[in-house]
Amino acid sequence: MEEQNPKTQLTASTPPKSTAPSMASLDTKPQRNNYAVACAMLASMASIICGYDIAVMSGAQIFIKKDLKVTDTQIEILAGVINLYSLLGSLAAGRTSDWIGRRYTMVLAAAIFFAGALMMGLAPDYAVLMAGRFVAGVGVGYAVMIAPVYTAELSPAASRGTLTSFPEVFGNFGVLLGYVANFAFAKLPLRLGWRAMLLAGAVPPVFLAPGVLAMPESPRWLVMQGRLDDARRVLTRTTGGPDEAELRLQEIIESLGEHGKRGRGKGVWRELLVRPTPSVRRILLAALGLQFFQQASGIDSVVLYSPRVFQKAGIRSDSNSLGATVAVGFTKTAFILVATFLLDRVGRRPLLLTSAAGMVASLLTLACALRIIDDRTHDHSDGHGSAAAAVAIAAVLSFVGSFSIGLGPIAWVYSSEIFPLRLRAQGASIGAGMNRVISGVIIMTFISLYNAITISGSFFLYAGIAAVGWVFFYVFLPETRGRSLEDMEVLFGKKRVEENEKEKEGGQKGVVENKGDAEGESQENKC
Repeated sequence: MEEQNPKTQLTASTPPKSTAPSMASLDTKPQRNNYAVACAMLASMASIICGYDIAVMSGAQIFIKKDLKVTDTQIEILAGVINLYSLLGSLAAGRTSDWIGRRYTMVLAAAIFFAGALMMGLAPDYAVLMAGRFVAGVGVGYAVMIAPVYTAELSPAASRGTLTSFPEVFGNFGVLLGYVANFAFAKLPLRLGWRAMLLAGAVPPVFLAPGVLAMPESPRWLVMQGRLDDARRVLTRTTGGPDEAELRLQEIIESLGEHGKRGRGKGVWRELLVRPTPSVRRILLAALGLQFFQQASGIDSVVLYSPRVFQKAGIRSDSNSLGATVAVGFTKTAFILVATFLLDRVGRRPLLLTSAAGMVASLLTLACALRIIDDRTHDHSDGHGSAAAAVAIAAVLSFVGSFSIGLGPIAWVYSSEIFPLRLRAQGASIGAGMNRVISGVIIMTFISLYNAITISGSFFLYAGIAAVGWVFFYVFLPETRGRSLEDMEVLFGKKRVEENEKEKEGGQKGVVENKGDAEGESQENKC
């Protein structure tokens, strides 16, 4: 078979455009591709650093406050501002990854992480610590956007949910490592303990960068650059073989259409925000809403301030509260592994709705238990106090478990798979930006919030937000399990497509009837 010119394939070999998904794209039976799994795991290692940098501040803040003599407000800002800083990285990552590729963007994120960890670990005062937090925040922004996008673009459709959840799995592992580091270094002298916790974050980037360079580039990005032979080779290794690779390649080319002629992300912001099509507008709303509710339901308040929550529940010792926090990390990691196995078997919507319902129930239980404990404290009564404390701890574990089995991974899986290829990097960066901003707001207001409306009132508020989120997920988010990435625009514009098809069928029927009438008249004239 003669090899066609790659540039010619973009036009002459492109099949007629069809709005109906191919049979291959509807194959929902999970198929394991070891090469794709290995690449997804390597790409997701960036999320370990991201999770570690955010969670390690949970315990480190206790010792920073004592050592540097800072206020609760300064601690709030230090803990939460990394998420606002990461907004810069998230928004820059979309254009950067379209420009230099997905792989080199991950290498850049690792380098930024390394520099930020060194600055924080060696900081002599609060000002330098904040500067290091800024650098690390930019790295977080790059990582939370690029790892899911790369994994989604590389993964076969039938196992995309599982593989695209890997960044969240590794992120939770990073959270657990942060908690373990808090517990392990807590016994060191005050000036050394929190610095060792932060400096340990410089180790993973050293191993991440070489691993990422050994991975292939995203086949979708290669097509955008006109490198069709390279894209075909990657697809051959990550799909079912040459035939399926050729089908996927043609689907990618078709999905780009005339947009494939654009250079490295030009005109994307205009198409996303200024003049979006109805399907793109719905996709953007789904991504932004999903990322908003993931953070607005208060998960980072529990992740970062769980020692304080446990202290409010009656655990007074720093060591004991940090030990209970490690249990939170184990629970979060265990349930995210369960979600990984279920995403491509059960689907996104059932897990998401179950997750949100469990979060609402857990938050209400936690809020009620903390209210009872608070009332007992004010009344100087110990009756049922230990039982309420046990319920509060169980509710925290139930909350992080419910979050990790659905909303935690699905927010990233869903946001990275629903945007059309030409808009994916920068669309995902907007979603990541929303996630980081809301996370920063939640973290930087939690202490002030519970001082204003009590800690139980804070969790009642989060429960209400999670309930509204459940309604949003039910109404606005269609199932994407088993769909190819090239089918998503059709899925989100489904009603309009069906109406157009009906109009075409009606028009064709009319033409046939008119043709039949004309033939009948002709026969009569002949007679």
